[in-house]
Amino acid sequence: MEFREIFDTIPDKFDKFRPRYSKELFDYLIDYAKVGPGKDVLEIGPGTGQATDPILSTGCNYNAIELGEHLYAKMKEKYGKFDNFSIVNDDFITHDFKDQKFDMIYSAATIQWIPEEIAFSKTFELLKPGGTLAMMLVLGDYKSSNEELFNKIQSVYDAYFKPDTVYTHHGFGYNNAPAYGFTEVERKDFYGKREMTADEYVLFSGTHCDHMVIPEPYNTQFFEGLRSAVLEYGNKVVFNDTYVLYLTQKPIEK
Repeated sequence: MEFREIFDTIPDKFDKFRPRYSKELFDYLIDYAKVGPGKDVLEIGPGTGQATDPILSTGCNYNAIELGEHLYAKMKEKYGKFDNFSIVNDDFITHDFKDQKFDMIYSAATIQWIPEEIAFSKTFELLKPGGTLAMMLVLGDYKSSNEELFNKIQSVYDAYFKPDTVYTHHGFGYNNAPAYGFTEVERKDFYGKREMTADEYVLFSGTHCDHMVIPEPYNTQFFEGLRSAVLEYGNKVVFNDTYVLYLTQKPIEK
């Protein structure tokens, strides 16, 4: 199983514990891309809707493509009642969109799973002239809030973080979009905070793809170590989050 497919094995846990994005980010994005009624939008890999509600609620023609059948089912369960909601269960890389074109295509921590050449060339083809490509992700920092706890957690990683498969999907070139015909990329940062108990932090950590493939006996030792570390430091871990938004557009034809 590919890492990009592993989240499909935990739809309910994924829905509860994966981070959301800030209202300020969506306000900026909706204004930038002029999203609203009559606009056609595509979300790539929505998971269970971590970045869906604010866009869907604009009244746009919301479309999504989700690889995981269980994540797809969760999306249908949550949003199927909305008249402006449509989703297909397929792989963005190979899916035939036929004559569909979109005013905005967006991804929340998903596009990095797609080879860069395919991600940019296919989104460029699918966008209408002047359309927006938006790519967002969360950078979670828990070191600045409690460096001693951070160091304690790092010692648990050093001792027990031994996944069967190494995560190698770092380094997606968000700023490389102009090489595929897009305009220059704009980056906007927004900020938020999450607080978790020890149990919540363990469950959240268990939604990371490379954490899900730690074999025994390391799996038990790793997650028990995380729990013990947070309990030792007041049963609270605080994340100072940065919500990163990359924006670029398909030029308007002259």
